[in-house]
Amino acid sequence: MDYRKQIYDCYVSLWQNGASSFDEEASRRWGRAYRFFLRRVLPENKNAAILDLACGGGKLLHLFKSMGYSNVKGVDISPEQVTLARQVCSDVTLSDAVEYLKAHEAEFDFIVGLDIVEHFRKEEVLTFLQAIRSALKENGRLVLQTPNSASLAGAAMQFGDFTHEIGFTPGCLENILRLTGFTNYEAWELGPAPHGFLSTIRFGLWQIIRTGFLVYDFVEMGGQKHPVYTRVFLASATKNYR
Repeated sequence: MDYRKQIYDCYVSLWQNGASSFDEEASRRWGRAYRFFLRRVLPENKNAAILDLACGGGKLLHLFKSMGYSNVKGVDISPEQVTLARQVCSDVTLSDAVEYLKAHEAEFDFIVGLDIVEHFRKEEVLTFLQAIRSALKENGRLVLQTPNSASLAGAAMQFGDFTHEIGFTPGCLENILRLTGFTNYEAWELGPAPHGFLSTIRFGLWQIIRTGFLVYDFVEMGGQKHPVYTRVFLASATKNYR
């Protein structure tokens, strides 16, 4: 048995808080930050076909539905996670993500995968990204979230989860996405989101701290293409006709 299946089969009860019911209040608090993080890339069309890969307990699905998106689906390999996610979205499938993608060619306008790509082995990453591209419509968008190996906490993020197989920097992820046929790449930080008093203070302090990192990079290397310093980052790319 693949070690990942042994873990994912009991992911909620063993590795998380063991909840058996969806916590709407916790999801709303989480969603306030992700409204900010995803504001630049979410589809304008509320009927856009959206897929949440490795949807977990359904917090992102809950956010999409609360924002008025009506065509939202999820997929996850963990039975416990799927049970939770189905409490907020009926269209959640228990399946391997790659197999699901291969069965839904050119179906989605927007595919998002939070904290999934780092769980694949190198040879699996290419297959995974190619399957995403196949499942997107022309000009469809992919958004990934993954630990930032270039951050000060890069090693802690990489080895803090037993199921992490590979690490990415923003530049490395760009190259792999280009290799698998994606364009219009951008990466941005997953830092403090200004949605309340304390979070706004944290947001301001982070801008001061990251200015120091910018100066450091400029002095050492003349700057860098992707100045992303948080321990986790988001990246977006699109499928364009070639």
